Amino acid sequence: MLKISEQIIIPISEINISAVRSTGAGGQNVNKVSTAIHLRFDIKASSLPDVYKEKLLKLSDSRISTDGVIVIKAQQFRRCEQNKEDSLNRLKNLIKSVAIPQKKRFVTKPTKGSKRKRLDSKVKRGQLKASRRKVDFD
Repeated sequence: MLKISEQIIIPISEINISAVRSTGAGGQNVNKVSTAIHLRFDIKASSLPDVYKEKLLKLSDSRISTDGVIVIKAQQFRRCEQNKEDSLNRLKNLIKSVAIPQKKRFVTKPTKGSKRKRLDSKVKRGQLKASRRKVDFD
């Protein structure tokens, strides 16, 4: 079981974990041993509350496919068990990130001082560029 919070627990049966071969350097160990982990979690078929499902499906995250499946590949460590833990932690963090309500942004206007400062910097930059031009002595 993967415990997200006190109320939300995901059964391991809903998470598909498979060991695959890692990519990159590592010598013969990489070529022989499947140490990387592919974690697949179907959002729509899960036992998560509907609010979490909607928020996860709305996320523009590259780990979430168009079918609503979260795919996480963990290959940071040399041991399969560590990569499995890492992938489960990343899934947990992704779901937790949706649980935190985002603060509403209040519409603000730039202050007069910030406008003046921006315009002054533009004038100063223009003067610097003007000083680099060729001088005409006529």
